[in-house]
Amino acid sequence: MPAPIRLRELIRTIRTARTQAEEREMIQKECAAIRSSFREEDNTYRCRNVAKLLYMHMLGYPAHFGQLECLKLIASQKFTDKRIGYLGAMLLLDERQDVHLLMTNCIKNDLNHSTQYVQGLALCTLGCMGSSEMCRDLAGEVEKLLKTSNSYLRKKAALCAVHVIRKVPELMEMFLPATKNLLSEKNHGVLHTSVVLLTEMCERSPDMLSHFRKLVPQLVRILKNLIMSGYSPEHDVSGISDPFLQVRILRLLRILGRSDDDSSEAMNDILAQVATNTETSKNVGNAILYETVLTIMDIKSESGLRVLAINILGRFLLNNDKNIRYVALTSLLKTVQTDHNAVQRHRSTIVDCLKDLDVSIKRRAMELSFALVNGNNIRGMMKELLYFLDSCDPEFKADCASGVFLAAEKYAPSKRWHIDTIMRVLTTAGSYVRDDSVPNLIQLITNSVEMHAYTVQRLYKALLDDISQQPLVQVSSWCIGEYGDLLVSGQCEEEEPIQVDEVLDVLEGLLLSNLSTPVTRGYSLTAIMKLSTRFSSVNRIKKVVSVYGSSIDVELQQRAVEYNVFQMSLLHELFHFLDVVLQANDLLDLLGGNDVVPVIQTTLPTKPASAGGELLDLLGDLSLSGRTRVSVFPTNGLKIEFTFERANPNPNIAVITIHATNTTEADMTECDWPTFQLQLLSPSSNIVPALNQGSITQIIRVLNPQKQQLRMRVKLTYTHKGLPVQDLAEVNNFPPQSWQ
Repeated sequence: MPAPIRLRELIRTIRTARTQAEEREMIQKECAAIRSSFREEDNTYRCRNVAKLLYMHMLGYPAHFGQLECLKLIASQKFTDKRIGYLGAMLLLDERQDVHLLMTNCIKNDLNHSTQYVQGLALCTLGCMGSSEMCRDLAGEVEKLLKTSNSYLRKKAALCAVHVIRKVPELMEMFLPATKNLLSEKNHGVLHTSVVLLTEMCERSPDMLSHFRKLVPQLVRILKNLIMSGYSPEHDVSGISDPFLQVRILRLLRILGRSDDDSSEAMNDILAQVATNTETSKNVGNAILYETVLTIMDIKSESGLRVLAINILGRFLLNNDKNIRYVALTSLLKTVQTDHNAVQRHRSTIVDCLKDLDVSIKRRAMELSFALVNGNNIRGMMKELLYFLDSCDPEFKADCASGVFLAAEKYAPSKRWHIDTIMRVLTTAGSYVRDDSVPNLIQLITNSVEMHAYTVQRLYKALLDDISQQPLVQVSSWCIGEYGDLLVSGQCEEEEPIQVDEVLDVLEGLLLSNLSTPVTRGYSLTAIMKLSTRFSSVNRIKKVVSVYGSSIDVELQQRAVEYNVFQMSLLHELFHFLDVVLQANDLLDLLGGNDVVPVIQTTLPTKPASAGGELLDLLGDLSLSGRTRVSVFPTNGLKIEFTFERANPNPNIAVITIHATNTTEADMTECDWPTFQLQLLSPSSNIVPALNQGSITQIIRVLNPQKQQLRMRVKLTYTHKGLPVQDLAEVNNFPPQSWQ
């Protein structure tokens, strides 16, 4: 057969291909020729053919059929054959058992070869692709070479030992004696690889970490010699002596000094020297400073040294290189919890990074800015972050809005400032506000009782300006539904009262708007129904709700049907039924079942004839100048009082508050309080404290447009002194005659 083409010629030919198909055709043709040569056992050109296979493998074409040829080259006595064979083994061999068995024998023979370069090839291959089995079999050979006086072999043996430890950690102790004098080596390569080996051992074994802590003074001396030796042409990079070794030593010191006071104290001075003497005009110096900062922040260093490290990161933020700024922001974010005040000094620089054009830097700057917010700088930081929220890319708006909500909730200087900040976020971030933020904001508004009038006014005005921001519309709709009566009552001192029809117009507009999502329409529909109990425009509200009874949206349709039937028709029919029953003097068991138990007959006091007054349409012809309180249930030390007052603004609703107290020396627990089918709010607790040290409060709302007298049967169950108690009380002439 003619001699195969050389590797250089193959490379030139492949590079002339104008299409992928043409290149593929060339590769396939050459692979066919190489396969033929392998079948004919052509030893003359085996090395050349394997070299070409490696090049094709680098291009992404399959070359696994050359694995056994690599082993044949390794077994050759020629160094050039061994070199290509070992290179092919590192690239092409997998962990098939039969191949690795042959590889183990070849590597073992070459580790004991008389030529150091052949030994070096074997060490490199084992350190690159050796399997666990190979490492177990050959660890002894590596350990012997680690003790040799040949520095060329020692540095390669150290790196090979790192691979062996990673594959088989239990072999670590085998290399411990050989590491005794590694740091005393003058050769740069051996010293560098020795530090790498020690780092690997310390990271994987607490025992090794404790053992090597005694080497801290020796590492400090080596590092000091590097920074004080001046210009060293052999390993100098941009005027800095052996920066790679400096970085490796700093990493090892960081591991040795972590959680150890003595080791940390021993390295404090040298870290300060490195931090102050390293040149920062080149990237090499910045790399060393960055490792120094990480080491200072990770060990138990002095407070002044930690401040110096954070100041270095602050200078990094002013660097023109984007990578350095990003690294600085990331490092400051990790240290802000432990050194908050030191990082605060660079707050203005960090905030300036919010204006950076790089997306990664802006995100890190935003996260760090939120981490710096506290009660002292909340106003200034929120101003900057809200400005960022207004101008940032859409990908930042959701995270930024959530961060502002959390910071405002934690550090808000006042309720009004808190509400204003939320309003700003809702109008700025718009639909980018996360869905889970809406219920959280509703809860906040609910708890800010004194701000209800102000909040509903602000949200109402926001709806007039823009209804495209769905979270804003949802929160506003809920707030208007709950506190819409405050809009028309004029309780907001800064604004004029709003007409009922104007409020309903806004909510109807949300239902009809194409911008509203189904969820938003649900909020609006619910708000309209809530207002039906506060406003007099019942017919208009009923008409609006009826329209959505045939909506194609199942959720809206269900809400509309339920609201229309139960809240309008059924509610009125229910109270009409109650009136008829009460007129017939039947007992209405509003608060329990129909169990037959002894009944304590309690008749409320009547009003003297001389106390006449105005008629109040609350559960009858009643007049109320203030609150009326009546005790109705004194038994076993348990005292129940009813407080009656008129609901505002609907005069047909009576608000009844139950107060329960306990005069005995033991708590009454597991109280099962009434559950009305009417509007009955939850009790404040299920325990009546002993010795009158507290009470339970429960509110009942009763609608009685027919002005009929009611009778109530109150069923109570509770546990007192470990025994269950059940009582039933009947309240006649309800509410009291003093209301008439």
